[in-house]
Amino acid sequence: MKTPFTDADAEILETNGSRLVRVRPRQGSDHRAWFTANAEALRSAMYEHAAVMVKDSGLVQQAELAEIAEEIGGRTLDYNERSTPRSRVTGKVYTSTEYPADQSIPQHNESAYSENWPHNLFFFCALAARSGGETPVADSAAVLGKLPADLVRRFEEKGVLYTRTYRTGMGLSWQEGFQSDDKGYVESYCADHDIQTDWDGDVLRTRQRREAVLVHPVTGQKVWFNQAHLFHVNALPEAVREGLLEICGEDGLPRNAYYGDGTRITADEIDTVLGVYDETVLAETWGTGDLLMIDNILTSHGRRPFTGDRKVLVAMTQREVA
Repeated sequence: MKTPFTDADAEILETNGSRLVRVRPRQGSDHRAWFTANAEALRSAMYEHAAVMVKDSGLVQQAELAEIAEEIGGRTLDYNERSTPRSRVTGKVYTSTEYPADQSIPQHNESAYSENWPHNLFFFCALAARSGGETPVADSAAVLGKLPADLVRRFEEKGVLYTRTYRTGMGLSWQEGFQSDDKGYVESYCADHDIQTDWDGDVLRTRQRREAVLVHPVTGQKVWFNQAHLFHVNALPEAVREGLLEICGEDGLPRNAYYGDGTRITADEIDTVLGVYDETVLAETWGTGDLLMIDNILTSHGRRPFTGDRKVLVAMTQREVA
């Protein structure tokens, strides 16, 4: 590609409708000065191509990740209203989802179930796995275009209803999910963010309706943006699903997803969504020191299984919206 970047070489990787710009700063560049000089070009590349990977970024100190993320993407966010386990490393830098190495994490737009989802994600590979462990991306507009029109219409009209049951020992507790042990705070947070609550002793059930399709506020692109396929009970392995249903019942599942009017999303519909994601993904091999930047609306991300040790950190940012 004709590179818009200073002191770097760049190329576009493209497959199945998804794109990623691979950028290599030239040897000898001061990495902090390079990111400052190229901040606008990196932002523009995310809008145009959704994902950018800077190879051999020069980052070493974990705190630098948040500083560079803020310079390019806006204010960094805390990881609140959690759906997966994650540890704070420093400030507003976190480990990526802590999940068994032999399992995949499906494609998803970060925190699409929340009103407070991040606009951009910055993943830093502090240690690449011996094999595997890629963070695949999938273009959200391409996914929307490949889905059956009647399915998109139903989701667009009804939205998605996310249901969760927080209990100790099965998924995240409400204390972990909301990062507080104060029920009053949780009630106030949920009221402010249009989340219905129902307490049964120390067990909390929540319901929240969110959109399934969005229009990007900067590019104007219409995209598939939800986590219905990730929350839905049929996304679980059959044995796990049957065990949870027997123990908890459908109303007590750690999480599930319905159409926004409460009607069921069928297993076939979930399989269709998962199949389109599989058709659309693009994955670049991680190297220690690489930095992957994505627009969270324009592209989803996941994680492939891996062997050996792997350490990927994340900072999440939100732009100022006029």
